[in-house]
Amino acid sequence: MTDTRRLGRSTVEVTRLGFGGAPLGNLFSVVAENAAEAALDAAWNAGWRYFDTAPLYGHGLGERRIGAFLKSKPRDAYRLSTKVGRLLEPQTGKVDGGAYVDVPNLAPVYDYSRDGTLRSVEASLERLGIGRIDILLIHDIDRFTHRDDQPHRFKEAMDGAYPALADLRSKGVVGAIGLGVNDWRVAEDVARIADIDCVLLAGRYTLLEQEALASFLPLCVEKQVSVIAGGVFNSGILATGPKPGAVYNYGPAPQPILDRAAALERVCQAHGVPLAAAALQFPFADPAVATVVVGARASGEIEANTALLAHQIPSALWADLKAERLIAAEAPTP
Repeated sequence: MTDTRRLGRSTVEVTRLGFGGAPLGNLFSVVAENAAEAALDAAWNAGWRYFDTAPLYGHGLGERRIGAFLKSKPRDAYRLSTKVGRLLEPQTGKVDGGAYVDVPNLAPVYDYSRDGTLRSVEASLERLGIGRIDILLIHDIDRFTHRDDQPHRFKEAMDGAYPALADLRSKGVVGAIGLGVNDWRVAEDVARIADIDCVLLAGRYTLLEQEALASFLPLCVEKQVSVIAGGVFNSGILATGPKPGAVYNYGPAPQPILDRAAALERVCQAHGVPLAAAALQFPFADPAVATVVVGARASGEIEANTALLAHQIPSALWADLKAERLIAAEAPTP
């Protein structure tokens, strides 16, 4: 997979598919060490050279696993991103990891200040065991995460984390900076006022959701901000289809989402195309999207996603999806 794209106006280039590191933090269920290593090895062998992680993922476990794998690889052969905004503080007794299970006794504490950001970077470097991070992202400053406290956290990040990252970029310590969020609206707010290179937008530009087309994605093209599309399967339903127990946005899919996914799947099946292939390939058509990061916990998932990217999709499928108003009429398609 030699096809790469540059992030914004930076010199950082990423492969079309990137490895999303959340599952390696024991997201929802434990991932054995050998399975984690096999998944990373499969991604490397398939030509994936962009790896994304965060302190939140398994409360440091995700960073340690990815770092242990990448330490044996030539440093200039891959690109690595992690995030700031949470510090991991030691706790006595078992820690509730939320969606992450069997986590270390470290509790994430929000801190978007300048000092907290620099401490976060230093701690991530220690966990990764790697001397350089290519991309640093401010993590979760959206209302989805902070609710009523979001305006305060947003200001803290813009006054503290962003200037700290911009300073690291200007000194050449990091190649690109941006956000990692689940809400395109807050990403648009930041893109209008800050000089960022990229946004890792999870779950908000998919076959199920295209609201970001209205203003955010055009703004990214205008300002040369690259989108790293994450969560393209909307936490699972676009990979598994609308089966019983299908997951959407980290929880059980509500009936309207199940119905819409079923309609999408019906059109895909009529063209002999897996729903997951259409979901994976769809975001690439937008000129703002530089790469898609896909989470994996096993080597078979890597192989499957690599095949899905290569699956031939007829233009008639996209036309039918638009004709049935299942995707936005203005959405660019492959």
